[in-house]
Parts: sequence; structure tokens; C-alpha cells
Amino acid sequence: MLKSLDSSGLSRRQVLAGLVASSLPVVMQAAPASPLREGITLSGPPAIVSAPLMRMADTNALANVAGRTSFVAWRDPDQLRMMAMGGKADILAMPSNVAANLFNRGAGVTLLNISTWGALWLVTRDAHRKTLADYRGEEIAVPFHGDMPDIVLQLLAAKQGLDLQKDFRIRYVPTPMEAMLLLITRRVSHALLAEPAVSLALRKTHSFPIGLIAPDLYRGADLQQEWGRLFHRKPHIPQAGIAAVGAVRQQPEVLAAVEKAYAQSLDWCRANPMECGAMMAKHIDLLTPEAVADAIAVSQLDDVPAAAARPELEFFFGQLMARNPALVGGKLPTDPFYGIGAPASAKAA
Repeated sequence: MLKSLDSSGLSRRQVLAGLVASSLPVVMQAAPASPLREGITLSGPPAIVSAPLMRMADTNALANVAGRTSFVAWRDPDQLRMMAMGGKADILAMPSNVAANLFNRGAGVTLLNISTWGALWLVTRDAHRKTLADYRGEEIAVPFHGDMPDIVLQLLAAKQGLDLQKDFRIRYVPTPMEAMLLLITRRVSHALLAEPAVSLALRKTHSFPIGLIAPDLYRGADLQQEWGRLFHRKPHIPQAGIAAVGAVRQQPEVLAAVEKAYAQSLDWCRANPMECGAMMAKHIDLLTPEAVADAIAVSQLDDVPAAAARPELEFFFGQLMARNPALVGGKLPTDPFYGIGAPASAKAA
């Protein structure tokens, strides 16, 4: 018996199957999800705390939550404050006390982590000066008057009964690079520097032609060791980390992505110091790959979420408040500063 065919040559069974299929709902392939943000701006100083942010921008590490990721440097704490309060960046690397101060002033800041726990040294022409007391009566170039690292120096001096203004000759300068230049051009014998400026100064004094006129320089007082010795604590200071400002604080998926990418990028920098140095040198003209690699080797870099770092931060803030409450905005930051107890929309997942 022959199969029945329709006019197009299809069998009755094929026609019926086509009719049934055409009556079923059409399942469309889901379009790729759009990023949660058109772009995200990261910002930080020319210091090791910014290296992971640069890496995140260079590798587009936030592609799943932002259409573009960019990095811009800030040069001093005043510019940092303007950027934070003026909406010029979304994620900023900053000193811990500045983050607390901005939060207490209602600027809208959520601290995400502390990642720099020690990168401060007195760099000196005298290899025998190893503690802060060894510099009594000496002139020291100090950057960022009233901010990190000056406030750490003040705490350490006061703890051992020294007055920074009376027992030393402090020469305040606007930036660490200016302090370093005074040092390598023999206009001062000692300077308070943070990495990678410390390593850069040590490298430059042995380079040609600077090495012909620059003095031999040494790592003098290690401020982290001084902190541990004087306060009977571990020799590390919750110096700096990254914080979210503005509207991005209401996007938990973005904050979670930032925290994850920063931790991964910091791990990459520690595992690849020369490559990290080359990357930083592209972003910051004065830096060299070798100096950054040296800095990574000696700096205490550890990504600790803000809530976990809270005990260390509150001890540090407490010392600052005892000296000058305005340094942290007059009080200890409350839970939302650490991403705790904030509205669900403002928490990281």
C-alpha cells in the first residue's frame, strides 16, 4: 500500500508532525546579560596598595559586572577626599583613617578590605640608626602633614615620650616623591617613606648618573617593628585598603566581584613581582619594575576583609582618637563602615 503524499511530496505523518511542532511555544535562546554598570573607575596612590587595582583595569577583571574598568591615580590625600566626595571614582585605595573620617562625615564609604599592613620606613644616610629614638635632634623629611604616614610617626614618638616637633626637626613636604628627591640630592639625611618610594630611593642612589652625586642610603627604622615593640602587638599596622564610595555601594554583586578580583590580583602581584613592577611603571612614570619588585618582597601585603580586620582597625583608630579625634572623624566607625548591619542592598554578597 502506498504512503499518502500531499502536494509538496511530504507524507501525511511529516505534515502532522510539522503542525504539532508549530503549535508549541517557541523557546528563545537567552541573550547575554548586560553588565550591571556601564563602567567602573578605580583609583589609588603611587603605592603598592594600588597595584591590584591597576591589574584589574589592565585585564578587565570586572567584565562580568562592568562594561569597562579604568584606573586613575590620586597624588595626595586632599585629591583623594575630593574624588571620594565628588563621585570621581567608585573604588578607591586609601589610608584606613581617611576611610573612617569620610564615613563619619557622612560621605558614604564602605571599607572592603585592608591589604597593606606595613610599608613604612625611615630611609637614612646613617646605617646605624635603627629605632625612632636614634633620630632625636635630626631633620626628617615627612610627606602628607597630618595624614598617613605622619600620624604613625606621631603615635610612635608619643608612645616613647618623644615630641615630634620638639625632639626632631620635621620638614614637611607635599608628596613622598618630593621627600625622596630631597634625600637623594643630599638636602636632607633622613626621610619617612612608604613603599615603593623606599625601594626606588635605594635603587636610584646606585644608578648612573644619579649615583655620582647621591649618598649611600639605608633602611633605618622599620615603623612596623617599632609599632609592635612599643604597643606590644604584632609588628603590622592596618595602613591601607580599598573602599567603595557612592552608588556602587548599593550593588552587592559589583562589590563581591571587586573583592574577589582584588584578592586574585594581589596574589598575582606577589607571585609575579617583576611583571607587576612593569605594569605599575606603565601607570606611574617615576616607578621602575625593579623598585616595585623590591617593594613587594619587603611589604606586608595581605588581603583581609574589613570585618575581619576590625579589631586591628579599632585599636589603631583608638590610638589616633586618644591623640586627635578629628583624625578619624571624632568617633569609631559603626557597623555599616565594615559592611555589617547595613541594608541588604548595600552589602556585598
